[in-house]
Amino acid sequence: MITLSTLKNEHPKVKPKRRLGRGPGSKKGKTAARGYNGYKSRSGSKKRFGYEGGQMRTFSKLPKKGFSRGRFLKPIIELNLSKINEIYNDGEVVSIATLIEKKQAPRKTKATLKILANGEIDKKVTIEAHSFSKTAIKKLEEKKLTYKKLK
Repeated sequence: MITLSTLKNEHPKVKPKRRLGRGPGSKKGKTAARGYNGYKSRSGSKKRFGYEGGQMRTFSKLPKKGFSRGRFLKPIIELNLSKINEIYNDGEVVSIATLIEKKQAPRKTKATLKILANGEIDKKVTIEAHSFSKTAIKKLEEKKLTYKKLK
């Protein structure tokens, strides 16, 4: 049975955020709870993670262990079918070389080209890429477009 003594307030009042440094009547006036002197009491002070006042950081002293494959990953240029439809005309070849000519890829790139299936393609183009998504291959075969997988 519900009585007045068993009722609970489901939505308690949200206390307003205390404004710092707005005079002595605000309970956080004058130094605004920062203390008197030092770097952290000044405006614009932001300590970086691990900063130790000029001393070499602890994590810099520790040995670097483990292996990261990030150094060996090759960059990939991803190209959607809709983008191919925008950039290329009928009878053209889609490759990294033509992307560089059309200024869609950086001139000195070591990237590989991957074709993704986002969008539709209406143009009759030949695609030479290093990899294709499965759905992109399905769409290309439905449209009977020629594509070639490079090594």
